[in-house]
Amino acid sequence: MGRLLAVGLLGLALALLGERLLALRNRLKASREVESVDLPNCHLIKGIEAGADDIDILPNGLAFFSVGLKCPGLHSFSPDKPGGILMMDLKKENPRALELRISRGFNLASFNPHGISTFIDSDDTVYLFVVNHPEFKNTVEIFKFEEEENSLLHLKTIKHELLPSVNDIIAVGPAHFYATNDHYFSDPFLKYLETYLNLHWANVVYYSPDEVKVVAEGFDAANGINISPDKKYIYVADILAHEIHVLEKHPNMNLTQLKVLKLDTLVDNLSIDPSSGDILVGCHPNGQKLFIYDPNNPPSSEVLRIQNILSEKPTVTTVYANNGSVLQGSSVASVYDRKLLIGTLYHRALYCEL
Repeated sequence: MGRLLAVGLLGLALALLGERLLALRNRLKASREVESVDLPNCHLIKGIEAGADDIDILPNGLAFFSVGLKCPGLHSFSPDKPGGILMMDLKKENPRALELRISRGFNLASFNPHGISTFIDSDDTVYLFVVNHPEFKNTVEIFKFEEEENSLLHLKTIKHELLPSVNDIIAVGPAHFYATNDHYFSDPFLKYLETYLNLHWANVVYYSPDEVKVVAEGFDAANGINISPDKKYIYVADILAHEIHVLEKHPNMNLTQLKVLKLDTLVDNLSIDPSSGDILVGCHPNGQKLFIYDPNNPPSSEVLRIQNILSEKPTVTTVYANNGSVLQGSSVASVYDRKLLIGTLYHRALYCEL
């Protein structure tokens, strides 16, 4: 009887593991392929060889890139080189990406930038917020951008127990932001277990010097985050659920869910087209290829444009798609004055004139 019970329990455990594995493959869109959607006037950006996970563009056309992200278990084309922040002036005729100097005293050797966001204060001071993973830990770094010197002055490092696995950030004040946690845990093994079991424990946190609180939760893996042009709504990408959540922002900075847009791809970072309010989404058509890297079958890239997301039927169009022959693992797309920048998790970056 004891052996029969043991065999029954083993069979049940194996069935559960098999069901979870199949569900994970579906969440990763492991069988999906894309058909190419090309843009005519594009070239790879010189100087970006190991990823530009996030991009943010100021109203004056200065674009910031976070480059060189490294994560446990994720492929890297430059595993021994620290990350950095690059800048490109999109108002120039042939813009080039230049690395910004960072003030002395900041630990450059362990700099591992992830999501970024800019904030312009009432006195025109520009702050750059950077999610950082030094030695695979989680911090938010606040810098002051000094344009004349093409440099960043480090102001503050933020650590908090409610920021255990920070992915992306949207600044809403000089020391105030919303941030996504893509996992509830910070330990790598527990992260894998959380993803495998599909626990939906990821969340969004609001941070200010006076208050830190969870303002939205129940995500599979909260990823990119941005804010509507009128500052009334927060957009959150849930990468493994293939969803974009629209949340209403209240005066006390709490959020309430308004709607969810379901898509057929893994949605990463979100950018806003300043001329239209449309959302541009860097996407991963096949997450399995992204996480299990094969140079002979590389991860593909996809950029979507979402128009009128608050309407009953938003319009979703594919702006760009590639099977990995040009661009692998697109994570972000940002536009300024008919110039499109597409970054990737660990590959190259693309500059296009629309």
